[in-house]
Amino acid sequence: MKVSNTPGIVRTAPTGRVKRTEKADSATGTSAARTIQDTVQVMGIPPEEMTARVQQAILGLMEEVDSLRRELDHTQRRLRESEDVADTDALLPIPNRRAFVRELNRMISFAERYGTPSTLVFIDLNDMKKINDTYGHEAGDQALFHVAKTLVEHVRGTDVVGRLGGDEFGIILAQADETVGMQKAAELAEVITKNPVTLGGVSQKMSLAFGTYTFRSGDKPDDALDKADKAMYENKKEIKGEENIR
Repeated sequence: MKVSNTPGIVRTAPTGRVKRTEKADSATGTSAARTIQDTVQVMGIPPEEMTARVQQAILGLMEEVDSLRRELDHTQRRLRESEDVADTDALLPIPNRRAFVRELNRMISFAERYGTPSTLVFIDLNDMKKINDTYGHEAGDQALFHVAKTLVEHVRGTDVVGRLGGDEFGIILAQADETVGMQKAAELAEVITKNPVTLGGVSQKMSLAFGTYTFRSGDKPDDALDKADKAMYENKKEIKGEENIR
């Protein structure tokens, strides 16, 4: 290929290192013509050794690397899917207790580092034993699903709803102080009451007791859960009377 704006220079590009020859004009004593040959080295192999067999071997190696990369991507995707399954409740499409506690720990650290309060809400459903005894455990699972779906639909995307076990749920209200946390918990309790679930063709009212706890510096997830649970227990006593609790 000739470079039009540089007279006397011819550039060829077969394969890798740069060779340069100069031919002096005997009459003028200047370089009348300069030939520059560019060659390309692949993986450090000199051009003269780049035989058809070597090229074929390199192509095979590149295909093998590409295959390994695809396999790695597939494995990483499967790992992410496995982690999602391990973090999701066995019955409900929300985080299980293990995943919820991990998120709680993360949010406590965030609140402590940046000084932004967040609140934990501990929820316990009322009369689930009665529902199971009356309609069966399959209907009881349906009622739990209804509650989980309703809670998720009435919190922000930054909040976390998880199942702590049995008929107990937890909610992490991000960047919500004690007042906001209490207001939101009361609002959720009202939403659950106003949205009955249909079981066996019968509209069944649901209700819940709740307790809240706003994270403090140095808190641990288990401590926060314990304090929110105790607050929920006090709320349940007010609702049902101490002799009818749980």
